[in-house]
Amino acid sequence: MKKKTFGAIFRHGFLLAIVIYTLIPIFFTLGTSLKLFRDIISGSLLFKPTLINYERLLNPSQSNFLRLTSNSLLIAAGTMAVVLVIASLAAYSLSRFNWHPLWNGLIQGIILFIHMMPPVTFLSPLYLISRALNIYDTPIAVIMGHIILTLPTAIWILLDFFAEIPKEIEEASIVDGASHFQSLTQVMLPIIQPGLASAGALTFIFSWRDFLFALSLTTTPRGMTIPVGISSFVQEYSIRYGEMAAGSFFAMIPALLMVAFAQRYIIKGMTMGALKE
Repeated sequence: MKKKTFGAIFRHGFLLAIVIYTLIPIFFTLGTSLKLFRDIISGSLLFKPTLINYERLLNPSQSNFLRLTSNSLLIAAGTMAVVLVIASLAAYSLSRFNWHPLWNGLIQGIILFIHMMPPVTFLSPLYLISRALNIYDTPIAVIMGHIILTLPTAIWILLDFFAEIPKEIEEASIVDGASHFQSLTQVMLPIIQPGLASAGALTFIFSWRDFLFALSLTTTPRGMTIPVGISSFVQEYSIRYGEMAAGSFFAMIPALLMVAFAQRYIIKGMTMGALKE
């Protein structure tokens, strides 16, 4: 009995240590965002909290942060919407249609290969394409890059969810007169809502936190996102630590809300086949 108690205490203590270790940077960022510049430089742990950094950050006359936030939301939401549509159609086709095994394996192999490639590989082609289409320095150019990187992951996630659905359910809807598209939209997609939530949350979070594509495909606040804007606080003769911390903490909120919203769907998706007989 004592061994079991000791084991439980050790496990819970170990997990608690991991949680604390994970939360330390978040609380450090929050604390820095509430400090004056002199308190940040001195490294003092005792300070009077102030919201001056958030006021400067959200003041349009001193910062473009509100514009960058709207760009980030537009890019993340647009990427998520496009990726979910394409990934749903691709995963449904690969899992339900009678593809030749060679072609099916080849397509899935190409998707996996694209997923394994370093993101920087796509920068030069995307730069040239965005210039040719006259969409450089716009959210559309950044969305194009994010779609390329997040689409393979979404397809692989949805492939597993479609594979869990018995073919008899789809066949019954087709017998009742539904087309393949109606079967997908009215029968299959409602069943795999946990998969859509999982793929959508991962896509949104990746797009929201991306720095490489937003930096390479934009040059002005017209297309920049929050990560690029935060990096601009590092200036030639000074570093605006307070605004950087405030912007970093503010940028965590949408991602945390997305995870909180999708968490129950993700858990439901992980246990999807647990109740099968």
